[in-house]
Amino acid sequence: MPPPDPRTIAHWCAQASWPVHPLAPGRKTPAGNCQTCAASGHRHTDCACISNGRWCHGFHAATTDPTLIDTWWSNHPAPGVGVSCGPAGLIVIDIDAHHAPVPTRDRLWPGVAVNDSVDLTGLQNGFHTLAVLAALRSAPDPAHDENTLRVRTPSGGLHLWYQAGAGRQWLCSSGSSTGRALAWQVDVRSTGGYIVAPGTTTTAGTYTPLGECRTPAPLPQWLADELTRTGHLDEPVSDPFPAPRKPPSRARQAVIDAGGGRDSAARTLETVLAEVASCSTAPAGTGFADKLNRAAYTAGGLAAAGLIDQHAAQEALLATAAYARPGQHQRALSIIRSGMTAGARQPLFPGGRP
Repeated sequence: MPPPDPRTIAHWCAQASWPVHPLAPGRKTPAGNCQTCAASGHRHTDCACISNGRWCHGFHAATTDPTLIDTWWSNHPAPGVGVSCGPAGLIVIDIDAHHAPVPTRDRLWPGVAVNDSVDLTGLQNGFHTLAVLAALRSAPDPAHDENTLRVRTPSGGLHLWYQAGAGRQWLCSSGSSTGRALAWQVDVRSTGGYIVAPGTTTTAGTYTPLGECRTPAPLPQWLADELTRTGHLDEPVSDPFPAPRKPPSRARQAVIDAGGGRDSAARTLETVLAEVASCSTAPAGTGFADKLNRAAYTAGGLAAAGLIDQHAAQEALLATAAYARPGQHQRALSIIRSGMTAGARQPLFPGGRP
């Protein structure tokens, strides 16, 4: 059975409250701008094309207006359909299956240490890295989740569609990036990005829904935790009962509570906590999640080495996080627990094993 025509797909998406925009015919990139909008330096924020019902600027022009959808795809039936993820309240996990060299171990699962003794034979793509990450968190492999919309891509990858969650905005990322990433060959599409709609056909093939489910499920909690840990949560909603704003003064106390007050461990912990505390200078753009994850990973390693008390270290991390980002207790706690768990797998002895 042939896939539906693009206009039908666009209306189906709009009925689900997913804003759509045209893609270049046969491709997965947005349809081209008009000549004026294509000029260097032109910005969508200064453009009248969108308010005048033109598709210039891709997902910024996305709409659920059935009349505009009819106008776009009746006059130009060839373009495919893209969905603007942020306004749709979606986060899509894009699993790639590209043939590419496996990167260094620190880039397979950012923030998760992989000991050299771990045999990575057979690990080839995003299906493998996401499955391993799920296993590490004692969670089922989301690639086999039949309770959410899953779309097979022409290149052999898979799109996992989820609800972003009320009041939450997630940032996009590339799994091959050296910056923010969930796992190697696992991309994230949400606020500030778009995804190819199910049923859309390009020159490479059709984006084919799998199974019977056509509705995105809520984002699994373990995935939300991992995305938070890896810096994908943008401007999270504050907790209803914010944690008190305290200065990061408990780092050395965490070491003392372990029974010995070892100076090298104290200095190590104080250094990474100071990096977290420095994020208090700006409300965003300081790499807070990455710095807190690194501090938690370090604390987990020190605790595993018996140099600090695990509970005292967690309290020190929470106090520092509350100083840097007041009102984000649950977000910080999720990052800290995940980071300390990962760090505990590799005991840390500053200056060498005693």
